[in-house]
Amino acid sequence: MAAGTTFTRRAALAALATPAIAQAQPAQWPTRPVRILVAWTPGGGVDVPVRLLLPKMQEVLGQPIVVENRGGASGSIGAAFVAQQPADGYTVLADAAAHVSNNSLMRLPFDYAQAFVPVTQVSVLPHLLVVKPDFPARTLAELIALAKQRPGQLTYASSGIAAGPHLASALLARQAGIDVVHVPYRGSAAAMADVLAGNVSFNFSTIPQASPLVREGRLRALAVSTSERLAALPDVPTVAEQGFPGFELNEWVALWAPAGTPPAIIARLHEAAAAALAEESVQRRYAEIGILPVGGTPAQLAAFAAEQRTRLTELIRAENIRLE
Repeated sequence: MAAGTTFTRRAALAALATPAIAQAQPAQWPTRPVRILVAWTPGGGVDVPVRLLLPKMQEVLGQPIVVENRGGASGSIGAAFVAQQPADGYTVLADAAAHVSNNSLMRLPFDYAQAFVPVTQVSVLPHLLVVKPDFPARTLAELIALAKQRPGQLTYASSGIAAGPHLASALLARQAGIDVVHVPYRGSAAAMADVLAGNVSFNFSTIPQASPLVREGRLRALAVSTSERLAALPDVPTVAEQGFPGFELNEWVALWAPAGTPPAIIARLHEAAAAALAEESVQRRYAEIGILPVGGTPAQLAAFAAEQRTRLTELIRAENIRLE
């Protein structure tokens, strides 16, 4: 993985720092409210981390920020709307990891890579690989060994086709050389219910959903999907350290603007987001939820997105994953 995706304390602090940008700041921007269009439903993993940034971003920009949710079709409905807006900085897109995979999954009238310019990566939401406590595998190695003993018999749940849990499980299966069956559900709650009921073998679930169940003893955590262990779950090893170097597949959130937005406006937007991510209250709330703040420059997000687009496109094509 690129160095910008490693969540060490030093890297995180560096990423949250506002870069010196040579372009002069636009003296009269913004002169009216800025809209952040969240391409996903209210209260979810994209919406919540963005809304927590609003107080400080509004303070820095000196204008109100209005959040509008326009979900559907894996974020592509909202993204298509923002792609058609004027490149003046007054409409910003908040999107998830589907931003780099949707063009490989469905026919769209626009290319994400050409339609948007990066502002900053906001956050990462790690996935936790979980099984029931009585499942006959206590480690990732034992799970893989069991899958090899029973090809095609173990199942894994996901919140939907091509969602993060699906792609994380498909990547693990591919790297481990195991034959496991995907069982997609309409949302993460239904997927988790069947894991708890023992109707599926395992699941990559987000930290906010899975970690309370792990602490209650209702689930066993075998691995985390980040490149480094999480401070909140220090005893849970990463997939990478258990024999799969480089494995890392998480949900993430980033801010984007329509292509052609002036660099000076991008710099102002980045400055506001970076200041918000550096707020102690924001970091504390993120930690409570299980979100990792990232930050970073537009250039760092561009490099990260390009690397993710390549990796996920290869995985989607290799596994013949389609939404239609």
